[in-house]
Amino acid sequence: MSTTENKNYTVPIVMMIMLFAMISFVTNLAAPVGVIWKNQFAGSNTIGMLGNLMNFAAYLFMGIPAGKLLSKRGYKVTALIAVAVGFIGVGIQFLSGIAPTSEFLFSLPLNFYVYLLGAFVCGFCVCMLNTVVNPMLNTLGGGGRKGNQLLQIGGSFNSLAGTITPMLVGALIGKVTKDTAISDVNPVLFIAMGVFAVAFIILSMVQIPEPHLEKASDVVNKVKDSFSAWSFKHFVLGAIGIFVYVGVEIGIPGTMNYFLEDAKAGNVGATIAGFVTGTYWFLMLIGRFVGGFIGGKVSSKIMLTVASAVALALVVAAIFSPITTTVSMPAFTGSSVAMVSVPISALFLVLCGLCTSVMWGGIFNLAVEGLGKYVASASGIFMMMVVGGGILPLLQNVIADATTYMTSYWIIFAGLAYLLYYAAIGSKNVNKDIPVE
Repeated sequence: MSTTENKNYTVPIVMMIMLFAMISFVTNLAAPVGVIWKNQFAGSNTIGMLGNLMNFAAYLFMGIPAGKLLSKRGYKVTALIAVAVGFIGVGIQFLSGIAPTSEFLFSLPLNFYVYLLGAFVCGFCVCMLNTVVNPMLNTLGGGGRKGNQLLQIGGSFNSLAGTITPMLVGALIGKVTKDTAISDVNPVLFIAMGVFAVAFIILSMVQIPEPHLEKASDVVNKVKDSFSAWSFKHFVLGAIGIFVYVGVEIGIPGTMNYFLEDAKAGNVGATIAGFVTGTYWFLMLIGRFVGGFIGGKVSSKIMLTVASAVALALVVAAIFSPITTTVSMPAFTGSSVAMVSVPISALFLVLCGLCTSVMWGGIFNLAVEGLGKYVASASGIFMMMVVGGGILPLLQNVIADATTYMTSYWIIFAGLAYLLYYAAIGSKNVNKDIPVE
């Protein structure tokens, strides 16, 4: 029996799974909270999405440093720093609810900038957590099937948190007006800070194996390499694919939440909009379960090709469906769960969750195929490219402000078309002459 299989690691395993959930919880808080800010600023979707942009912008600055921190200081220190930063970030967002509302820059109130700072700090947290929880869970499970099983469990809790977050925020704020404030979601922020605090205390008291901690001798003996992950064309295209994918994954439900809540579009209210948006993340949970079962039988190339093609068809259907055509979906109405009428385009977009659920793994596997010793640095670059989750949704909502919500989904269409190209053509390794041992 390996050291990592000892029962001593049950507690840190549970903590890592909780932090897996917190990654999604903190990330998906931006969209429903953005609805509050949007309604305070004349219904501007662009302003409402700025919190999401700040959250993901942190990846651009922290993606590679997080990987270096992990290799030099290890899992435990990196995880503790990430948790502490997360507590601070959520705390700053709480302070935005009591900060002055006087105008500061560009006619926007000071408390809005405090919120953006909090979102940016939270972005540093989730970037570091993303860097550490995957390899740490695998190590705690002893690698192999046990390690993979823990990763699947962690991924499931990640999706579950993504499902609950917009539903919980929607239930708390009810109908959003210009008088709705971020302080209305304080219970959610208190829960997040409580989880971070408990995780920090417990992790600081337990021992964690550090098999990948870089030794001083390793640094001294390093030889400069004339090649890197960037030398592989299929990896470069895959890195762009990760940028596009995260933008698609976040843009579909984020903009749909605004669409459903908007009085000129879906007009179903924040509570129902949050529940329907949460259904997208629930279908991602289902998709990950199914993907886990068929992943050993179907290649990443085929899986990504089919998922991209089906998602393209669903987005086209959503774009061209009249918003006056409705369909019944289960949703929380504020007092009970009932069947409610929503535009059929929302149903098509929700179903995209089944497709996006398997894309990250497919892109990652195809992009690192044949990279050998360059896989570690490639992972850090991938974390940096997650910034697409902030940039593409913002661009999408700039278009939504200027035209219509459904017109903005042509950005999503273009992203999915690129992913289909990558799966079918761009993922081929044409640099097999580069030594990777």
